[in-house]
Amino acid sequence: MSAPAVRIEPVPRTRGYSTAWWGMVVLITTEAMVFLALIAAYFFVRAGEPRWPPTGIPLPELHRSVVFSVVLLGSSIPIFWMEHALFRGHMRQVKVTLAIAFLMGAAFLGNTIYDYLHMEFGLRENAYTSLFWVILGLHAIHVLVGLLMSLTVQAKVWTGRVTPEHHVTPEVFSLYWHFVDGVWVVVFASLFLSPHLRP
Repeated sequence: MSAPAVRIEPVPRTRGYSTAWWGMVVLITTEAMVFLALIAAYFFVRAGEPRWPPTGIPLPELHRSVVFSVVLLGSSIPIFWMEHALFRGHMRQVKVTLAIAFLMGAAFLGNTIYDYLHMEFGLRENAYTSLFWVILGLHAIHVLVGLLMSLTVQAKVWTGRVTPEHHVTPEVFSLYWHFVDGVWVVVFASLFLSPHLRP
């Protein structure tokens, strides 16, 4: 008499992150190291100066910078909302929240451009001015890239190429945008806030 057949249940597959997601993690890690090196250089130069900013250079403008920092950091809220709405198939909310985050990021970038146009010192005056221009400019470039990514995601959403089942592009974009916001916390605290706190 043959033994009864034993049915082997397949092991359920767990959802992992996409290759694009991991690629963005690697990119973010690399970019974070670049910002870390620049911020470290900023504080290294600062440690050797009796006055900061150096004599003849005004303190960074703080009040308007605080307002637009809140705008940029607040743009992560609609991105979180977008992710929540996407997984539930609320595509109208996805469109609205992406547009809101885009406008907030564009407003911040516009303020950065205003800062550059009204900068009271040049790029090559000394180490402080060079680092200030480079760090601020590098972050502005990242914001611009994020806005271009946002436009791409929005185009895909409006054309039906993003669904609750196919959402790699917005997932990767949200990761990048949160990185841009997080970096700004460090940049703002270092370049704008800390000079006002030094006795």
